[in-house]
Amino acid sequence: MDNVNPINPAEAVIAPAADPARRDRMIVRASLIVLVLAILVSGYLSYLKLSNESAVCVQGSVFDCGVVLNSIYSEVAGIPIAWLGLATNLLVVGLLVLESRIGLLRNYGPALVFGVVLFAFLYSVYLVYLQAFVIGAFCPWCLTHEALIAVLFGLALWRLLRWQSQTE
Repeated sequence: MDNVNPINPAEAVIAPAADPARRDRMIVRASLIVLVLAILVSGYLSYLKLSNESAVCVQGSVFDCGVVLNSIYSEVAGIPIAWLGLATNLLVVGLLVLESRIGLLRNYGPALVFGVVLFAFLYSVYLVYLQAFVIGAFCPWCLTHEALIAVLFGLALWRLLRWQSQTE
């Protein structure tokens, strides 16, 4: 036992995170987990639009999924927002998964992912504004998706900043 060097607990925690490639993979995995959840939510909302069924929703003074999901703001140029959200989520998954296989994505993947997620985040902020100040009702499913997009935005920003510092 005397020949074994004890590991400093602080070094054990810091050492794995010091590897930039490992940290990047960790951020990508976290992003993919968030995206799976976002796909489930936007997939459910897309199903509701296709089937014309009512959402399983908390009903209360400010919560009314039916009002939000059937408002004039639930579509853009006749395309349901839920479908656009699902497509955006799938696009980001594709970018993240293909990043190591395609040259352009290998070189600029973090910036491309950030650009798509930034647009989704800003649109989500707009949708929350509409629910709060124009529609006057909130959809918990929509708010859940918008919260997931906010988390994804934070992860994409973190990854972009790390990528920029490594390319300088």
